[in-house]
Amino acid sequence: MKIAFPGKKVIVTGAGHGFGRAIAKDFADAGAGVWACDLNAAGLKETRELCGAGCEVRTLDVADRSAVQAFVAEAAVDRAIDVLVNNAGGVRGQVGRPIEEISEADWHSIFDVNVTGAFYCSQAVAAGMKRARAGRIINISSRAGLEISLTGIQAYASAKAAQIGLTRQLAHELGPWGITVNNVAPGFVRSNPTTERQWESYGAEGQRKLVESIALKRLGAPEDIAHAVMFFASDFAGWITGQILSVDGGK
Repeated sequence: MKIAFPGKKVIVTGAGHGFGRAIAKDFADAGAGVWACDLNAAGLKETRELCGAGCEVRTLDVADRSAVQAFVAEAAVDRAIDVLVNNAGGVRGQVGRPIEEISEADWHSIFDVNVTGAFYCSQAVAAGMKRARAGRIINISSRAGLEISLTGIQAYASAKAAQIGLTRQLAHELGPWGITVNNVAPGFVRSNPTTERQWESYGAEGQRKLVESIALKRLGAPEDIAHAVMFFASDFAGWITGQILSVDGGK
């Protein structure tokens, strides 16, 4: 199976490290013109260096609707966006705490990046994709959206479940224009500073139990998530939409 994207234009959010960086690199290696964004300017610089000349980077808060629209307009100045990968997300530095201790700001900050950002970015690319009568939107959720979150963070589990609901709804809304909307739900991957801290917090015994709970008896890598995204973006997935693909080594 050969997957290539020569001449295609791809947006990847949350591309400053981890999954987003791996996804951006895969698309760049496959010939796409990549527009990568993140709040992490230093990380974006590293992503740009890794991806090469075919990658443009911009510092962006995906929860800022006006900024998202301006970014997409800049990226789509000469042609519509072919692929949008809504990867920006995470726990915003939070840790699991009792529900009584969660502030309004804590709750909304996680929803803003995981759900509202995916909505704003999808909204911004939709008109161009409709005119082209083609497009791919791929959201990156988590097993936390299908089960419970290992972090214990209520807003994270809720936001990822909401993003999965958004995926299914947009698949039906945008399908008549040939636009597919799918979702990749990663299992636990050591992909960024937050997941490294989470991994260390488990201790040797907790780490062993986590790995033993996986059918393949090993952790995955950011590239495993990127490969699933590449499939959903390719012509091989042209009749697949509204689906959630768990990439977790088997549960």
